[in-house]
Amino acid sequence: MILYPAIDLKDGQAVRLVHGDMDQTTVFNDDPAAQARTFVDAGCQWLHLVDLNGAFAGEPVNAAPVEAILKSCNVPAQLGGGIRDMATIERWLDKGLARVILGTVAVEEPALVREAAKVFPGQIAVGIDARNGKVATKGWAEETSIDATDLARSFEDAGVAAIIYTDILRDGAMQGPNIAATADLARAVSIPIIASGGVSSLADLISLRDTGLIAGAISGRALYDGAIDLSDALAALTP
Repeated sequence: MILYPAIDLKDGQAVRLVHGDMDQTTVFNDDPAAQARTFVDAGCQWLHLVDLNGAFAGEPVNAAPVEAILKSCNVPAQLGGGIRDMATIERWLDKGLARVILGTVAVEEPALVREAAKVFPGQIAVGIDARNGKVATKGWAEETSIDATDLARSFEDAGVAAIIYTDILRDGAMQGPNIAATADLARAVSIPIIASGGVSSLADLISLRDTGLIAGAISGRALYDGAIDLSDALAALTP
């Protein structure tokens, strides 16, 4: 199982939110590229980047820090937030991103996800953010009546590389991930599932690993706070 250290970008800084609330922001580093290098130096295999401003704006906002991270780090990175058309997808992949995460458009324009996955095989992931099992979009500001599992199943034959599943009520709250819901989603589809939201201890990571179903896990606040030692976590997750 791959551990993805998270760098959430707001106003050019590396931050963490609680439950996706932009008013509940903790700034952890005003130099996101330096933060990324810290994770890479500890041995991480991937980076998970989120343009929080972009998620609300519907277009990339934190391009400069993302580009700085890509230039200074030699591990693959995936990015979500405000990526809602083919031109933006192509531009980011051309700049060196390994994978683009499509969230809101997966609900509003699923045909775009299918087209992107066909044109850029292995480089398109779907972000499914759910509150009480129902999908939320536009930076989690808008709730839908769509069931997270139904949305995941709708992309079963699309060729997407992964699904990043976030339980919004667990995100940034340090209460542990929703392992049962994540494992249920992994059973429901053949697409690799990456767990996000609430991963707050090494025990959480081991529990996710031990399901034997989950391909990856994203952690942010716990790494910044020191609740998870990245080197220890990587050692525990490496076969």
